[in-house]
Amino acid sequence: MLGRTAGGLFWMFRYLERTETVARLIDAGFRIALTRSDVAEQEWASIIRTVDAEEKFLARHEAYSAKAVIDFLLRDRSYPGSVLSMAEAARTNAREVRTALTREVFEATNESYLTLKDALARPVAERDLPTTLNTIRQLSGLVRGALHGTMMRNDIYNFARLGTYIERADSTARILDVKYYVLLPSLAHVGAAIDNVQWEMILRAVSALQAYRWLNKERVSANGISSFLLHDRQLPRSLAFCCDAIVENLDHLAKDYGHPGPAQELAASHRERLMNRDIETIIDDGLHQTLEDFITSNNMLSRQIERDYRFFE
Repeated sequence: MLGRTAGGLFWMFRYLERTETVARLIDAGFRIALTRSDVAEQEWASIIRTVDAEEKFLARHEAYSAKAVIDFLLRDRSYPGSVLSMAEAARTNAREVRTALTREVFEATNESYLTLKDALARPVAERDLPTTLNTIRQLSGLVRGALHGTMMRNDIYNFARLGTYIERADSTARILDVKYYVLLPSLAHVGAAIDNVQWEMILRAVSALQAYRWLNKERVSANGISSFLLHDRQLPRSLAFCCDAIVENLDHLAKDYGHPGPAQELAASHRERLMNRDIETIIDDGLHQTLEDFITSNNMLSRQIERDYRFFE
C-alpha cells in the first residue's frame, strides 16, 4: 500500500474517534454544570484543557462560558479540533483513499459529515444539545460499524484501527489526567462528595460508568476507577485495551509486509510500561506523571508508525 494511503486511513479514523471524544466531554461537562452550577465555569475550562486548546480558545473568547465552549468545540471552523472541522477532515481523507474503502464505509463517512454540517449550521440551543451530542456519537459508531461489517481484515483495516486506538488511548489518558488532577480543587476534597462526582464524570466521559458499577456495585474509589481505566483488558476505552489493539494490529502489518519495524518494538514497550506496575504503585509514584508519560509515549508511537510506513510519501 502507498504510504499516503496508509496515512489517510490512519488519520481518517483518528479524526472520527476525536469527534466522538469531544461529544462525550461536552456531555459530561453539561451534566455537571446542570447539577453543580458553582463549578460550572471550572468544568468547561477543564474540557478545553483536556483537548489542549486553551490558547486557541482564549484568543477568541474572554471566559469559559457554556455557550462559548460548546460553540467553539462543535462549530468553530477556524479551530481544527472542532467536531465540524474534524468531520470535514475525515471526509476529505476518505475521498483521498476512496479506492481502499468499501462503498458502505465511504457512504457512512460522507453521510456523517453532511448530517453534522446541517446539524451544526447554527449555534446549538441548550435544549437541543443532548440530541446533537447523541447524533455525533451515533454517526461515529455508524462508520465503525461499516468498517467492522464490510472491510477485509488486511492492511487497510489495520491502519484504520491503529488510528482509532492511538487516538482513543490519548483521549482516555487526557480525560483521566485533566478531569481529576486539574479540576479537583485540592487534595482536601479527596474522598468527599465532589471527589466522587468527578470520578463519576470521568467514567461517564468514557462510557464506563455502568460497566464499573457492574463490577464494583456502587463503590466509588480513586484506586478502583484508576485501575479500571488503566489496566482492565475488557473495557474498550481502557489504556490496556487500546495498547493490546495497537500491538495486535502492528503485528498483523508486520506479518503482511514480511518484517517488523521499530513501531512494533515501541508499542510492546509502551504496553509493558503501563502494565508492569499495579495501581497502588502508580498512585504512590504519581498518577499525573504516569499519564503524562503515557501520553508522550503514545505520541512517539504515532510518529514512529508514520515514519515506518512512510505516510507522507
